[in-house]
Amino acid sequence: MQRTKAITLLFSFLIIGQIQSQTMEQSSLFCYGDFHPETVKGYDYVVIEPSLFSKKDVTLIKSNNKYVLAYISLGEVNEAAAHYNNIKAETLGKNNVWNSHIVNISATQTRAALFALIERHMTIKGFDGLFLDNIDNYTEFGPTPNKITDLLSFLKQIKNRYPNSVIMQNAGLFIADETRPFIDLIAVESVVTDYDFKKKKYQLREKTDFRNRLNRVENIKRMNNIPIILIEYAKGKRLINQVLKSLKKNNMSYFIAEIELKHPPQKKL
Repeated sequence: MQRTKAITLLFSFLIIGQIQSQTMEQSSLFCYGDFHPETVKGYDYVVIEPSLFSKKDVTLIKSNNKYVLAYISLGEVNEAAAHYNNIKAETLGKNNVWNSHIVNISATQTRAALFALIERHMTIKGFDGLFLDNIDNYTEFGPTPNKITDLLSFLKQIKNRYPNSVIMQNAGLFIADETRPFIDLIAVESVVTDYDFKKKKYQLREKTDFRNRLNRVENIKRMNNIPIILIEYAKGKRLINQVLKSLKKNNMSYFIAEIELKHPPQKKL
């Protein structure tokens, strides 16, 4: 999930409400917009943008859900982020799709700034753990594969400092065997769906591509003995039902949302 501080996600509660009765309820919620804390209940994992919520808000969300995780990107940073000015001189390029800058996790100031954020989320606001975005940047397909050793040392530092925290990695399947000692579960985006950013179009992947991706996810899950949550982007009842049909024989947790949304869906307990 190439995400930045400026991103908003809006969950299609109307669409999900229409199909809720024919699917198992989604056990996870990913929401980077603001919402009333008391309205989100009954999830195993709630991932939110920490800057939008106070300690009191986090405590309330925790009381109604199992784990509340703070979003933080270890691969990219947006110019609107609170720590951008502290690390901008150390960034390594730009991701034009999300208008964000590539993080240099080996740089001393960058590591200090990121860890200060994590300390604030965990110690001051009381989050149960972290959702680590842009981990795929450190694979051979990302912009900083040469920084994998620095990423692993940073993850180890997090886990040593917060041994009881829940750490969810987003993407980065190709390095899952290396990150596994420091994480508890993985989120994987767009296995069934393939959003076209240029055309702003929601669509399914070609069958062969979908099957290859699903097999890869299942193999990683089995080999690393780790839970995986699929995040799929779809809009409209017809496409959502097609996504659900594709996942029918799959026993992994899933989450379906629009690509840029900010409100959590209504959910029956």
